[in-house]
Amino acid sequence: MRWVRAMIVAVLAICASAPAFADKRVALVIGNSNYQSVAALPNPSNDAAAVTEMFRKAAFEVVESRRDLKYLEMRRALRDFTDKARGADIAVIYFAGHGLEVDGTNYLVPVDAALERDIDVDDEAVSLNRILLAAEPATKLRLVILDACRDNPFAKKMKRAIASRGVARGLVGIEASKPNTFIAFAAKEGSTASDGDGTNSPFSAALIKYLTRPGLDIRKAFGFVRDDVLNATGNQQEPYTTNSLGGNDVSLVPALAAPPVDPSAEIRRDYELAERVGTREAWDSFVATHPSGFYADLARAQRNKLAAEATRIAATEQARAAVDEKARLAAEGAKAAEQAKAAEKARVAEEGRLAAERQKLAEEAKVAAADQARRDADRKKQEAAERQKPAADIPQRSDTSQVALAAPSKDDQPAPAKPADAAVAAIPPAEKADRPSPADLPRLLQAELKRVGCKSGEVGGAWDATAQRALSSFNDKAGTKFDTRLASIDALDAVRAKSDRVCPLECERGSHPSGDRCIKITCDDGYVLRAGGSCQKRPEIRAQRERRAPVSGRRGGKCFVYNGSSFCE
Repeated sequence: MRWVRAMIVAVLAICASAPAFADKRVALVIGNSNYQSVAALPNPSNDAAAVTEMFRKAAFEVVESRRDLKYLEMRRALRDFTDKARGADIAVIYFAGHGLEVDGTNYLVPVDAALERDIDVDDEAVSLNRILLAAEPATKLRLVILDACRDNPFAKKMKRAIASRGVARGLVGIEASKPNTFIAFAAKEGSTASDGDGTNSPFSAALIKYLTRPGLDIRKAFGFVRDDVLNATGNQQEPYTTNSLGGNDVSLVPALAAPPVDPSAEIRRDYELAERVGTREAWDSFVATHPSGFYADLARAQRNKLAAEATRIAATEQARAAVDEKARLAAEGAKAAEQAKAAEKARVAEEGRLAAERQKLAEEAKVAAADQARRDADRKKQEAAERQKPAADIPQRSDTSQVALAAPSKDDQPAPAKPADAAVAAIPPAEKADRPSPADLPRLLQAELKRVGCKSGEVGGAWDATAQRALSSFNDKAGTKFDTRLASIDALDAVRAKSDRVCPLECERGSHPSGDRCIKITCDDGYVLRAGGSCQKRPEIRAQRERRAPVSGRRGGKCFVYNGSSFCE
């Protein structure tokens, strides 16, 4: 039982060390592509889909993903997200689409905006301040990401209702005024961002690569994003960030805990070494070094298995010697008392052999059950290790609700220990079927010998002379050397391994084998059957009856010799 407790503690320790995201993290992702008053943008929808997938794989509790929002829909989405951000530790808002700066204020443009005049922005676009307000309830991090610095067609055609009001390309840089706020722009103030030639913009492609790396501070993550965007655009586009974070690292995905040290790793290596050696001395040495625990019990089971096999071999030799002695006394015509004594000794020896066979099977069953328990424990460890993979490897959920790592269920707990006496019952049914009881061996072996053509007649439960002759025939044809006086598991396995006939079909004279049957040989009129089994034209028999002589050994019909050849009518 000690090894069972040790395995349970180890598995629970591994399960407890699996990453658990204590922070509540929520995200709102908006991608506006299909603008009604200007040409559509190809990539914002793709960028938003990829960023949504990134947050879901990072196990964010809430991921709201919206596409092609009109003005009222966009404001409503921000209002609803404010409620979801309340009580959250981290709130993230990502926007991909058109944005512009009017008189020092940044605006994000819904798909139904016309923006014919500069004064329309307050009624048809959403200010960046409104975006920041939606994320403000979060306590640890308020992150706003704007991939909206593209060359904006609204600014080019917009009429100036107020002459002093300026409309600039791109977005204007601002300072993060509220604590724990981080704002990221796809491009610096006064410059525009590339929509990209691929599926995603250079800025979004870099975000997906770095932002949710476990334990990576977001300031460093956006530093990597900047480097990638500069490389991708030939130094034409440089992202810009501003933040009011403190001195501690802030990451969207916690760092992975170091994998726990497996206390049984060294013992397992010693066990595997002893298993390769496979001798009783090797198991004795292992048990002496590691006297307790799961692997010690398994080593003792292996040692008992070897001892049972040695006992079985000795009992088989003793039974064989007793059978030989009984046969010798019978052949020499010894006294009845001596023969009876030898018969009794042979009976006791055979019972000992059968008992040794049963003990061997029982010890094999115990080892099989213990090995299965070891494999189950290793599987639990592997499953626990899988749960420690980076968040980017967590499968996507089909909805936008909470994505949480599964806690160990009751099915994941180690199975209760089986008593040693119940080890035989732990073997799967198929494995039991491959190991028949010693009492069934004679019948099963005879049936297999008959299948491969080495035995004729009935199949019985006794290993008699006809069964011994059948096994002898199998030895001759298959090149094996099994003891014909005893039915053994090894012989049964060898015969079972043959899929085709081993012993050829033997037919009486006057017939020949055809498949699994003997067919009588018949000759046409004017032909007679030769002694060798072939038909030959009947010879002309003259009056020399003195040359006709009977041929011995024929059953039925008349046989004679003519010119040195034997014929039968």
